Amino acid sequence: MTRGPLTVFGLQGSRELAELVGNRLDIVLAPHEERAFEDGEHKSRPLQAIRGHDVFVLHSLNGDDHESGNDKLCRLLFFCGALKDAGTERVTAITPYLCYARKDRRTKPHDPIITRYVAAMFEAVGVDRVITLEVHNVAAFENAFRCPTWHIESAPLLAAHFAPLVRAGQAVVVSPDAGGAKRAEQLRQALEALTHKEIGSAYMEKFRSGGVVSGALLAGDVRGKIAIIVDDLISTGGTLVRAAQACRAAGATKVFAAATHGLFVGGAPDLFATPALDGIVVTNTVPPFRVPAEVAAARLTVLDISGAIGRAIAACHDSS
Repeated sequence: MTRGPLTVFGLQGSRELAELVGNRLDIVLAPHEERAFEDGEHKSRPLQAIRGHDVFVLHSLNGDDHESGNDKLCRLLFFCGALKDAGTERVTAITPYLCYARKDRRTKPHDPIITRYVAAMFEAVGVDRVITLEVHNVAAFENAFRCPTWHIESAPLLAAHFAPLVRAGQAVVVSPDAGGAKRAEQLRQALEALTHKEIGSAYMEKFRSGGVVSGALLAGDVRGKIAIIVDDLISTGGTLVRAAQACRAAGATKVFAAATHGLFVGGAPDLFATPALDGIVVTNTVPPFRVPAEVAAARLTVLDISGAIGRAIAACHDSS
């Protein structure tokens, strides 16, 4: 089956990443209008004919200084609905950061499963496929949606960044909790494939209830090794600080934190101030706007994920 013309839109707040993706695909982003009304409502529409096109819309659904994650979600949904009304052949929503992905199961009686409700909204406006990066729980994400999904893992990009460091000494990949063990294993395997060295694994004990985190056991051998603590996202950074301090106390020679999404709520001051970490690495799914520029320059490395998104778009467009 031959697809219609490939068309990519980048909504406000995600334009910079969308342009990087467009450069990877050697295409120019399609023009569109986003208009805000005095009462806070808004509308968006394409400014070119799109009937029969295979359309991809990129919007990272993190809150920022201008819009909440809820605002961005509505903007993306309404724009995708307008595209379907305009006769597109297929609409794929690309959410490098997918809001509410952490609330994917019931942990207390009568808890909402918000990931499933978000999925229902995408389906209600006619979205044909959803592409996202490094969600909290891949199985829950895939099960929530009835339309096709595509999950992009950041392990290859993170492994390429850390490989030169790992080649210089022994290393161990650490999950800050037992639930992230699979993510840590993916990075460990990717590092072994690149460096042809044996990479260890470890995980930190963690319990959370009512916003209070507890647990101090570090399982695994980090003594004399470079420890890379990997997570899906960094919020305030408290979890990573605990894990980094535990690794240092257990004898790690260097400790790095790595995550796909850097939210850095409140600027994450404890994270950037702790001497337990030698560096923090994230991707550009979310701009690090909450981190002071001088702090980011000294302590933060931001990797470009646009290549992985571009490859996913090309593969989806070429597939039947």
